[in-house]
Amino acid sequence: MLKQHSHIVAPITDELKSKALYTVSELRANGKADKEAIDKLYQLIVELTESGLDFYFLEPLRRLSASTMMMGMARMGIGSMLKGSKMVIHKVLKKLDDRSLNNILDFIEEIIFEPEPTAA
Repeated sequence: MLKQHSHIVAPITDELKSKALYTVSELRANGKADKEAIDKLYQLIVELTESGLDFYFLEPLRRLSASTMMMGMARMGIGSMLKGSKMVIHKVLKKLDDRSLNNILDFIEEIIFEPEPTAA
């Protein structure tokens, strides 16, 4: 569905991509929104969120060669946003049923794209 619309992109490491796809596959195979599945999904969503926040908020500052003080202030603000996000994510996930778990897994698969091949 995302490929049919304009969208913004945040790169992730190959390690995080592999972890995300493995976690989705593992949770889908289990098929149950039990405590273990919710904990694994929570950790994955937090890592994806941290990666996105770094790219959208800190990467522009790095490219501008922002001062250490500016980077520190940005990190503090992002840390506060992440703390609030974690609380919301946790509250939402603890109420998941099996169907909702699968919907979130579908979404995660939908937002992960392979890099485009480079021109030779």
